[in-house]
Amino acid sequence: MAREGNSAERLLVLIPAFNEERDLGGLIARVRGVAPSAEILVVDDCSRDRTGEIARGAGARVARHPVNLGYGAALLTGYRYADREGFGRVVQLDGDGQHEPESILPLLSPLDDGFDLVLGSRFRSGARRYRAPWLRAVGMRFFGGIASQALGQRISDPTSGFQALSRRLVLFHSRGNHFPQDYPDADILILVGRRGFRITEVPVTMYEKPTGSSIHSGLRPIYYVIKMTLSILLALSEKRRAIDEEVP
Repeated sequence: MAREGNSAERLLVLIPAFNEERDLGGLIARVRGVAPSAEILVVDDCSRDRTGEIARGAGARVARHPVNLGYGAALLTGYRYADREGFGRVVQLDGDGQHEPESILPLLSPLDDGFDLVLGSRFRSGARRYRAPWLRAVGMRFFGGIASQALGQRISDPTSGFQALSRRLVLFHSRGNHFPQDYPDADILILVGRRGFRITEVPVTMYEKPTGSSIHSGLRPIYYVIKMTLSILLALSEKRRAIDEEVP
């Protein structure tokens, strides 16, 4: 049962994490400094290190997957928790320290103006200069161009995991069957935009990942491009619907 109270103001900071013991404790402390009244949920996607232990020690609530399900599945676990507990807003950021917690407040502000999805962009004017690996930069521009064309607005950073979501978008994801377990990127942006949810971008600070593996490393970019292209085609093939048809 959802908690009572001013649910529109209740904020959940959602951190999907897999083997992030090195950076997670400091990240949670910085999030707490920016949003002291927020609840922090770390979704531990079956890490092999002390990710969950460190998160609890830093004061976060932890949900642990018994097996590794993927980045998208970790986000979906967080959305379902936010749905169940009645949170009015969700901010999600990665557990590896790439996303600067000081950018949380600028992400939240457009929700007060009626937007449902606020993307943190590392490429908007005012953002810290970000140097993406060239192959990934090409992919960002390619899928960003497709999303921009499909939505009729500029999408500069379609792969950004630094986002703020309204409650009705959280409910749409939590109660639907459309959210992918692996890579929720341009395909989900196109889907929610065509369903009538309002999307905007704000400049945020992101840092390059210095070490460790990425969900876009190895042979995964090949799978990502094929999968994302097919998912985008599916999203474009669906008819537009009013939000009221999707969210109770």
